[in-house]
Parts: sequence; C-alpha cells; structure tokens
Amino acid sequence: MTRKTERSVQELYQDDPERADAMAFGRRGALKGAALAAMGGAVGAAIPFGGNMPPGTLPALFGRPAAAQGAAGAAAGPQMMRIDGKVEMILQGDRPLVLEAPETILDDAVTPNDKIFVRNNGQLPPVAENADAWKVKIDGEVNSPLELSVAELRSRFENVTRQLQMECGGNGRAQFAPQTRGNQWGNGAICNASWTGVRLRDVLRAAGVKDGAKHTGHFGADPHLSGAQDRQAISRGMPVEKAMDENTLIVFAVNGGPIPHINGAPVRLLVPGWPGSLSQKWLTRVTLLNEPHRGQGMGGTSYRVPVTPIVPGSSNDGASFRDMTSMPVRSILSSHAHGTRLAAGTRSLDLRGAAWAGDHTVRAMHASVDFGATWTEMQVAAPANRYAWQRWQGRVALPSDGYYEVWYRATDSEGRMQPHAPANWNPQGYGANAIGRAAVLVG
Repeated sequence: MTRKTERSVQELYQDDPERADAMAFGRRGALKGAALAAMGGAVGAAIPFGGNMPPGTLPALFGRPAAAQGAAGAAAGPQMMRIDGKVEMILQGDRPLVLEAPETILDDAVTPNDKIFVRNNGQLPPVAENADAWKVKIDGEVNSPLELSVAELRSRFENVTRQLQMECGGNGRAQFAPQTRGNQWGNGAICNASWTGVRLRDVLRAAGVKDGAKHTGHFGADPHLSGAQDRQAISRGMPVEKAMDENTLIVFAVNGGPIPHINGAPVRLLVPGWPGSLSQKWLTRVTLLNEPHRGQGMGGTSYRVPVTPIVPGSSNDGASFRDMTSMPVRSILSSHAHGTRLAAGTRSLDLRGAAWAGDHTVRAMHASVDFGATWTEMQVAAPANRYAWQRWQGRVALPSDGYYEVWYRATDSEGRMQPHAPANWNPQGYGANAIGRAAVLVG
C-alpha cells in the first residue's frame, strides 16, 4: 500500500494557491479551524487574529515579505555582506555591487554614511587623487559652456545643506508577482542623509540656459561593466523643470564630510524624490538638450511605467510607457525586525519608522496587528525640509501571546495610500509600494 504524503499549508500555497485558498478559507472566506491550527503550528504559535486573514494571504513568516528582507529571524533570510565603510547589508548583486539596507538599520533620523545603500551600474572609477580639482562640464543648450572644479563650485556658488531622500527607482521590486527583471529590492533602497552642495540651477544659470533647453543629460566617470570605452554605465536625464528645482543639487559632501567613494565621490548629483538613477555618481558632465536624453537607462522600459495597465508577466517594448518621475508613497518599520520574538506577556509594541512620498509629503501613518481589520493611527513628524523623509511612531496593543503581523502603511498629502498589493506591473519592476508586513511572535 502506497502511503500518501501530506503537504504542509506552506507547500500547498506555493504549489496550488487556489486550492489552498479553498481548503483553508472555505466558501465563506474565513480561515477554518483545522487550517488555522495548521498555520499556527507552522509559525510556531497561535494566531489570535487568524480569522481576519484575507484569503490568499500566506503568513509573512512562511516566506520573506519584501518590506522586511534582511531581518534577523526571518524564515529564509537573504545573503548578507559587509564591506569597508558599510554596516552589514543585504547583497542584491555583486557585478555590479548592489547592497540594500535592512529596514531596522534605518533607525536614524539622518542616515549615517555607513548605512547608505549601494547601487552601482558599472565598474568603480579610480579614487580622485585631488577631489577639489575634479571638474564638471556644463554644455549643450547654454550660452557659455562651463568647466568648473569642485573647488570652484564650492567657492563660486552658495553652499546649501539639506536632508534629502534618495531612493532607487526599483525599491520594492520583490513585491511583484510574477517576478520582474532587476535587483529584488525590499524597501531598503532608501537613505535620508544630510547633503551639502550647490543648486544645479545656479550653475545652469551661470552658463546661460537657452530657451530651447527642455531636458538634461547626465554623465559620470564609472566605466561600463563590460569595460567598453564607447558605452556609459548609466546616463540618464530629466525635464529641465526638475533640474531647476531649488533642492536639486550638485553635492560634494554628506553628513559633514566627504562622500564615500562607493557612493559617488568626489561629486554627484542629488535629485530628491525621483528615481535615484538620476542622481549621477562621479559626475563629470551635465548637458542641456532640446529633446529627451538618449543615454543608457533612458527609453524602452528603463525607469518607465505603463500609462495603462498591461498583463502581468507579458513582454512589452515600453513604447506606450512614461518616464518615472515622483516616487510613490512608502514607509519602513525600523523598530522591530521581521521574525522578532518577544517575551511572553508582552501586551503592547512601541513602533517607529520613516515614511516619504517623492515630491509630496506624508500626511498619515497607520499600523495594524489584526491583518488589516482595524488600524491604529501613528504620529508623523514634519519633514526637516522639503524632500526629507518623515519619522513616525506609535503604540499598538497585543491581546495575548501568539503570532502577529505588524502591517504598516503611509498616506501622502494627495490622499494616496500604500496599497495592499503592488499595482501597475511592469517588466522591470518599478513603483511597487505595497503595505509593509513584519512578523512578530510573543511567548
């Protein structure tokens, strides 16, 4: 007699989610007793609010929710790496090097240098022997092309210091299903450091912007990954209106000192609120154009999203897509790691984190521990200046020991809230900003 091997709830959801839903939730959509007990056994604790779990929702502890990657105690943790000058981070790629900050290390109001994420597109250029002598060209649709050293930028134009968010355009990419191309970021491709530099608009005005200038093109010193001399590692551009924003800077210092080489020293662009790929590292040139730039990382599906939804998993040449501009509203939880185990009898959690919303601000933050049945409003601080992220904090109650999930979501100043699932699927996985989920076990 052949013995039938029973599959766990987790395995069933991985292999056949529709059947798993039918078995676990029944026709009425409520998690049934046997399945609830099985899930509780799988996570190692009772699930006090299991009856509220939406159909098709697998407990976050079974896998690795994108919003909590890298946390200690996760069921299937990611590969970690530590390099000189950085704390231990999530290794998203080694050629080129890409390192993500786990949410729990982003607990500072101002992100320290060693916690700034790493997103390279090509090879590292040589370290500048004389940072002050490094030169940046301004040309194209200008009356008087310029070539200025870092020392001249610093002395000739007003120096400004701002706390500014910088976020990779693919932040949250791991949330998409089916999986898209690119580094499978959680929510940690973000930093909020204190940057010092000069306004790009001041430098452009010194060169004399022509009426026909509509777009910029950016160039850096990092060699293409292949080593080809005729190819850029990345070379993106933006509408001239964004270039003239008073918070778009050419920066030469961060947190009161030199920029780390791996983060673009001695000088880089900082284009806050928009995809970080616009913030060209190892900056050598900004050119003004009368049409959109055609450099590496422009056009097609690169840093572009569908104007109208496309079928998830389908191929598309991006002809009907639009360039990403303002990044979507997003939040992180920095007080508790995914998979945190707390002492028996713990009856409340003091939560904290950060939230931001591209060109906009965050007007509300909420957290839930009952799978979204009810939400508790958190306190949200004002930004230090425009384009700085906003810290949030608050307390939630836990009625008993057991397995909980902290769900957290932000709402921006336009009333847009983080969705329950990532929207507007696209081949390169931009714009995913679903609510965060972090598993917590009490007892």
